[in-house]
Formats: sequence, structure tokens, C-alpha cells
Amino acid sequence: MENTNIDRETLRELADEGNETALDRLADLADKADDLEELSELLDEGSLHAGFLLTRRAVAAQDLRELQRISDAGYDEAGGELERLLKASTVEHRG
Repeated sequence: MENTNIDRETLRELADEGNETALDRLADLADKADDLEELSELLDEGSLHAGFLLTRRAVAAQDLRELQRISDAGYDEAGGELERLLKASTVEHRG
């Protein structure tokens, strides 16, 4: 099988036409470039793969607020990870 390079513009056009695989590839490119803004935009467009990638990053950083935001944006697994981290955490008192 030949390895082909598909440009970002073509991927965007395909994603805009409803191609979920193209949307996933855009999410992979954004993740590789550490472009969290684009990943968030892709999640808002309905990319579950972007939600997965953002969730993985938020769990690694233990960013509870980001997990809540991702969950609110429609990626349910982020809510599960948030609950898991909350149950495993100790509470710090701020005074």
C-alpha cells in the first residue's frame, strides 16, 4: 500500500462534508502539533477522537476543570475520568 500525504485543506474539506475519518486525521495532526485550540474546536465539531486526545492530556495533567469542559462538550468518557480522579484524590483545604 502506498503512503500518501494528504494536505490539511483537503482533510478540512472532507471533514466539513461529514467525513469522520478526515476529522480524526485533523485531530491527530493537531495533537502532534500540540494545538489544543484546534483540538477543542474539533471536539466542538463532534470529533470523538479529539475528545479522546484531549481527555488523555487532561488526565496526564490531572486537570479536573478541563475534564469537566471536555465532558460538557460531549465526550462522555472525560466525565468518567473526572469521577475516577475525584474519587482517588485527597481534598486540600484552602484557607
